[in-house]
Amino acid sequence: MLAALGLLTSFFSFLYVVAPSIRKFFAGGVCRTNVQLPGKVVVITGANTGIGKETARELARRGARVYIACRDVLKGESAASEIRADTKNSQVLVRKLDLSDTKSIRAFAEGFLAEEKQLHVLINNAGVMMCPYSKTADGFETHLGVNHLGHFLLTYLLLERLKVSAPARVVNVSSVVHHVGNIHFHDLQSEKRYSRSFAYCHSKLANVLFTRELAKRLQVTARGPGCLQGPEITRQLSAYGMSAVSF
Repeated sequence: MLAALGLLTSFFSFLYVVAPSIRKFFAGGVCRTNVQLPGKVVVITGANTGIGKETARELARRGARVYIACRDVLKGESAASEIRADTKNSQVLVRKLDLSDTKSIRAFAEGFLAEEKQLHVLINNAGVMMCPYSKTADGFETHLGVNHLGHFLLTYLLLERLKVSAPARVVNVSSVVHHVGNIHFHDLQSEKRYSRSFAYCHSKLANVLFTRELAKRLQVTARGPGCLQGPEITRQLSAYGMSAVSF
């Protein structure tokens, strides 16, 4: 009994010591630049909460014109109001975007393109995680439909505006769990077998594969550092002055 208690105490002591390093590893890099972004236009999906909201806050603080694209407009307006008050930047706007519905995605893109002549940064941040089995309005398994296909379509619809606004970039938010993901092409909608945990992992792998292929199609001759340890980062430079990055 005493031996077990001693082992348990040692284990928790070890965790206490290594916890900062573990947290730093999963947190990834820290942005230390103080570059300002006046005149830059940014779209962030799912920026009404979480890391999307904090990203919107930081970019607004640097002077960018930030569009919070989210499904719940009321929550989006609440986040935008908080960010505007915190950053003294009035150019934080909210637009409705439901990534589970391609009609909503097309409507958002159409409205944005009519409203803005430039787009410098697209951050595909929104996502769902470990949901019970369900399908999107278009019949796609929800993790695949929202986390990957929705952002794929959004990027496609905005890509030409990004190109003419170069230098520009697309940032796809993925996860370290993509390492255990596997694309089941024979059962993309997970109708034969479904695991909410693995469905999320598969969708995050799709994010990384999409980023790599987008980067390859944009590149001409210049090649970035490729895949780095820690956050999954794939970066390619192109003739358009664009880069595609996945975290």
